[in-house]
Amino acid sequence: MSTISLHKLHLAEEGRLRRFFQRRLRNREDAADATQETFLRMLDVPPTTIIENPQAYLFQVAKSVARTASARRSAEASLFVSEDAAATAADDTPGQERILLGRQQLLLMAKAIEQLPNRCQQVFILSRLHGLANGEIAELLGISRNMVEKHIIRALLHCRKVRAEIFS
Repeated sequence: MSTISLHKLHLAEEGRLRRFFQRRLRNREDAADATQETFLRMLDVPPTTIIENPQAYLFQVAKSVARTASARRSAEASLFVSEDAAATAADDTPGQERILLGRQQLLLMAKAIEQLPNRCQQVFILSRLHGLANGEIAELLGISRNMVEKHIIRALLHCRKVRAEIFS
């Protein structure tokens, strides 16, 4: 496409092209950038290329530019959070009061576990802190799986009782 015919196309179609982008991109600055990008891509078309319908070709290029701009915008939106959104976002970081309360509760539960008989303590710690299965605990301690379950139930009931006493 020759520079002269591109200049004529620019004069004739720039306003229509800009409106096309404003509808698609919903932002005046992005529409202006996309319009410019479209004409820059048209400049890259080799002069030997025969374009039968320059307006149609222009809008095919524009559709490609619009898709690229939309994809870029959505990718950027997922990477960046606006300051307003960051200010209103919930903060999952616990405050000092919550940390202190959690530590106190943990100490009380540790004391509750210490009150359990030795074997019951061992089973409960292997189950809840180390994540071993009941069969593994039974094999490790040389007791039946049924006994492991009884120890865990006893420990859980004791911890529940201590917790109820604390929070009542």
